Amino acid sequence: MSVKIIQERLDRYLCASTLEEENAIKEISQEIALLSLSRAGFFKVAAFQGGTCLRVLFSLDRFSEDLDFALMESNPNFQWKPYLEKVVLEFAFYGYELKVQDRSEAQDPVKKAFLKDHSIGKVLSLKHRNRSGRQQQIQIRLEIDTHPPLRANYELKYLDFPLPYAITVHDLPTLFAGKSHALLTRPYTKGRDWYDFLWYTARKTKVNYLFLFHALEQHGPWKGKKFNVDKEWYLREMESKIKSIDWKDTKADVSRFLKARELQPLEFWSEKFFLERLTKMKEYL
Repeated sequence: MSVKIIQERLDRYLCASTLEEENAIKEISQEIALLSLSRAGFFKVAAFQGGTCLRVLFSLDRFSEDLDFALMESNPNFQWKPYLEKVVLEFAFYGYELKVQDRSEAQDPVKKAFLKDHSIGKVLSLKHRNRSGRQQQIQIRLEIDTHPPLRANYELKYLDFPLPYAITVHDLPTLFAGKSHALLTRPYTKGRDWYDFLWYTARKTKVNYLFLFHALEQHGPWKGKKFNVDKEWYLREMESKIKSIDWKDTKADVSRFLKARELQPLEFWSEKFFLERLTKMKEYL
């Protein structure tokens, strides 16, 4: 059992609050999950995507909750079970008493599973605890799209904690296309989506239009319609979306995933601010 490795990793976060400590422990647990999936051969058939992918591999500032994946080839018969069995064994080595729940539905193209643990906080030396003295249960949701959109592009990335390992990921233009799909089709406003949008635009990330087109064909208000996704279409639809949002409510969703020193930029969030970001995208899209 290597609890010491977890403790040393946690200490390097320099957490300033209970919330930051809980987020750090969850993130450490996410990396162990990625290691275990890599060792199980998962990344030979699937790619990492989503907010946690940006956080772990590309230094996104905000914490993220879930681990999102997509198969590289459609397979409605995908099963989490053989991978989860190996995940449990890997977590046990680091002092976790992990419980897994496979919530996959046969007819659902997105297969879900949950990793839960309430033991690791009891064996770590924590500087911040809840007033009740209870350690919040760690819960990580795993989701995999078994019928992914066509035309994704991939990269092989390497991580070093808790051991060196390799994972397959969507490249940044494909990741941005996936986030753009969420921004344009999600039935509610999620502040974390727009935080990520700013992260991509600050790095002048291009959009994989072909991937976005196929994603919109599968799900959303454009499904079954004739349309063409290009620079002009993208800028027009994003402008319309930005003008439809209540930005005051949007800030609250993302604030709990940021450290105190990272909250100040949220003061700028407004229709005018995001439209200005969008205008700058014309230079490089």
